[in-house]
Amino acid sequence: MHSHMDQFIKDATRTESKDFPAITNRFSTQRDVRLLHAAMGLSTESAELLDAFKKHLFYGRPLDIVNFREELGDILWYVALALDELDVAFETFARVVIAKLGVRYPERFTEQRAEN
Repeated sequence: MHSHMDQFIKDATRTESKDFPAITNRFSTQRDVRLLHAAMGLSTESAELLDAFKKHLFYGRPLDIVNFREELGDILWYVALALDELDVAFETFARVVIAKLGVRYPERFTEQRAEN
């Protein structure tokens, strides 16, 4: 049975373009191209998310929540692309992350645990 997030990955990657001849010709595998696309997209969208805060904090503009949500959606799209290429179900990935956090921070986040 597929989860909602796994369906999201399927629906999101349906919109993916794979027609990038300038970059595709430089890599030996489509996997490299897709993972690079995801990594670069995550970096770009994260910067756009941070830019919303810059405009708010430094220029005194109201925080644009609509744009903030759109950037989060773009970030989720690139996560979906990476998970699809790695053939990892979202729920499986989420459980691994939660387990890692449970080991690292059994009670809650502390600076001491973060540093060690």
